[in-house]
Amino acid sequence: MTVKLLKNARIVDGTATEPTEPMGIVIENGIIRDVGTAATATTDEVLDLDGLTVMPGLVDCHVHVIASTANLGLNAALPSSLIAARSSVLMRNMLMRGFTTVRDLGGADRGLQVAVEEGAFLGPRLVICGKALSQTGGHTDYRGPFDNKSVAWYDQSLGAMGRICDGVPEVQRAAREEIKNGAQFIKVMADGGVSSPSDPIGYLVFSVDELKALVEIARSFGTYATGHLYSDEAIVRALDCGFECIEHGNLISDATIARIAKERIPVVPTNITYDLLARKGAEFGLPPASLAKVSDVREHGLERLEKLYAAGAIMGYGSDLLGGMQTAQSDEFTLRGRYIPADAVIRSATLDAAKVLRMEGQIGTIAPGAHADIIAVDGNPLEDLKLLTEQGVYMPLILKGGEAVKKAAGL
Repeated sequence: MTVKLLKNARIVDGTATEPTEPMGIVIENGIIRDVGTAATATTDEVLDLDGLTVMPGLVDCHVHVIASTANLGLNAALPSSLIAARSSVLMRNMLMRGFTTVRDLGGADRGLQVAVEEGAFLGPRLVICGKALSQTGGHTDYRGPFDNKSVAWYDQSLGAMGRICDGVPEVQRAAREEIKNGAQFIKVMADGGVSSPSDPIGYLVFSVDELKALVEIARSFGTYATGHLYSDEAIVRALDCGFECIEHGNLISDATIARIAKERIPVVPTNITYDLLARKGAEFGLPPASLAKVSDVREHGLERLEKLYAAGAIMGYGSDLLGGMQTAQSDEFTLRGRYIPADAVIRSATLDAAKVLRMEGQIGTIAPGAHADIIAVDGNPLEDLKLLTEQGVYMPLILKGGEAVKKAAGL
């Protein structure tokens, strides 16, 4: 049995506008056993966090750990061995930014998940959907108008974010196969996208029958379907078919915001990716046709943040960055902070993120029974969200499952 004691921990988790009083945190075998002003334990492993702010490990609800380049068609064609090697670097960097859990929205497989669990790769706890599901000509079909090769190879390419399936029997089989292969939820490309060549934003892709069939499979396996969605029409259509989470949501209407707030359907905005793509997408390999789509969603997404917050919608933290752009993963904090209060921004990467992942009480909180995923920050992020950026430079301590993956001298 291993026991650690963290003392003088002033906790910020997004539930208040000020840090707590100094607390003791007792960790036993990677799980938080006790938290409180009087919490203590007899152990040789004591960390005094006086002068620091203590937070739950951060959670990013929308990443792509296999996206080694923003040119996703090229990424899908790369050898799986190279993708795995590059993914290990991307995941390690995420962890060193303080993200102790990430939810992959297309591409990561059970093999990468096991590699992290076994310690072969150093990275965050990985929650996966396997391949995202798309139809011919939809998002994640990276063949252009003159490319008619079979898409069967997408299924086996680690670098492919999704797989192609058409018609109710095919989508049912694809969903079942992804769950059989380790998917913990189903991701559906239920709208057009930025990074693929033949699907404009607002393109109503799968049929209603196909969408309902996907939801039925997900629910039958005790999980849920989430959708890549931008336009309000596509969002309403997906909700009516039983989708239980919205990715992006940039063009969502006021009426639909009110609906999801009432029905407690989470949304995961990913505005940093559009902000960065608009400025530097070409540098990172995004094709010209994709760059032209960015402006359609960038400004609307930022304006919707305030509406979502005002309505009380559940918002998870999401970055959705590709390739070399992933160094900006933490910049979503400061971007959101221009529009909504700092405590709400932090909550999106802690308690509300845990709701999105359906892991409440396990992650995103410093409470008995939770994983001992804990970061210490040099300063108060409620006063300056920039402290959560800059590649973790302001984080002298990062614990994942009670083990220090980063620990500054003197702690």
